[in-house]
Amino acid sequence: MTASVETLSSSPTNVKALTSAGGVEAWHVESDVVPLIAVSFIFEGGSAHDPAEKPGVAQMLARLLDEGAGEYDSDAFQERLAARAIELSFNAGNDAIGGSLKTLVKHADEAFELLRLALVEPRFDQDAIERVRAQTIAGLRYQQNDPGVMATRRFFEEGFAGHPYGRPTSGTPESVAAITRDDLVAMHRAMIARGRVKIAVVGAISSDNLSVLLDKVFGSLPETKPLSVIEAASLQKIGSRIVVDLEVPQSVIRFGTPGIAWRDPGFIPAYVLNHIFGGGSFTSRLFQEVREKRGLAYSVGTSLVSYRAAAMTWGYTATKNERVVEALDVIAGEMARLKEDGPSDQELQKAKDYLIGSYALGFDTSTKIAHTLVQIAFEGLGIDYIGRRNALVTAVTQADIRKAAERIFGGGKMLTVIAGRPTGL
Repeated sequence: MTASVETLSSSPTNVKALTSAGGVEAWHVESDVVPLIAVSFIFEGGSAHDPAEKPGVAQMLARLLDEGAGEYDSDAFQERLAARAIELSFNAGNDAIGGSLKTLVKHADEAFELLRLALVEPRFDQDAIERVRAQTIAGLRYQQNDPGVMATRRFFEEGFAGHPYGRPTSGTPESVAAITRDDLVAMHRAMIARGRVKIAVVGAISSDNLSVLLDKVFGSLPETKPLSVIEAASLQKIGSRIVVDLEVPQSVIRFGTPGIAWRDPGFIPAYVLNHIFGGGSFTSRLFQEVREKRGLAYSVGTSLVSYRAAAMTWGYTATKNERVVEALDVIAGEMARLKEDGPSDQELQKAKDYLIGSYALGFDTSTKIAHTLVQIAFEGLGIDYIGRRNALVTAVTQADIRKAAERIFGGGKMLTVIAGRPTGL
């Protein structure tokens, strides 16, 4: 039932830039097909601004915003959400603290008021802090024996050593134990400010009504104060193979090379190249060579990672300890072949056809549209990006692919972290 209620027929390219009477800016797609409103928002900031000795503050803040606000303690706040079937959630990443709201139109006033309370008047009650702290530490301790988590954490520690991106975004059991209420209040004051937010709203609400609600919520936030600058970084230790010793029969592998940021003019060619290399789930070269032809792994893939101050191409797989070297050699070989020879014309066309044809699948619900729009706004790609994107993919040439391959695959080396007991390295 939920999916059908949320379906939206209005084109996501019909986006209007709205500025409320109080000066709050948002992107708005109006559709009265269903009586639903979806909101996504992103505040510039995030885990990169955690205190160096206390990683995990931003993530803990995000988990606490809906754990009581204004006059309502945690239980009362959650009960008000549930009584009206209002969905409210928050999240934190390296560069941002974000969230989403979904409500029926008839409950819009209450939904936006609860959002306002969560953003402007979070309580940070000590019992809620201790409950979230305990849950977080329990999760972190459980993950300490997870090869995938350990490989990923070590990858970032090595690849971004000495940089905020190298710190664990969820923190450590020790750092989370040390987080105080004052730390949370200070980060809330620094991050949740009106001049630092991007907003997208999709659904059955007019611009005039939305303007009033935006002012009530985001117009109540304090003015922006400057954040510390996160210095630009590039992936370090490329060419290194690092082993996290674990007594497991199968090694988990994380590997990375330089990347191209979403804001970079070379991103779309790199995106097409990545689909050919490892991003296409069943058609990529790595899937065919690593899994289908050699049976080295059940899953293998790559993606482009774009942060505010860094970009990389990131990959994953897992294989038997005695076949790790073979798997890495196959991956490196495909990198070299794509760099030297490029894809075939047919391979390039198939990738473009898929990326163009599948793009619309990301806009089948109002929530997905709002989420994508706010990400585009956050990256500064322009309100017309959705309308332009497929033409950008269509225009990618073999020459563009070669340039992207030179930037991503460069010297043909990777930073590789292996959690397990690989033989033959």
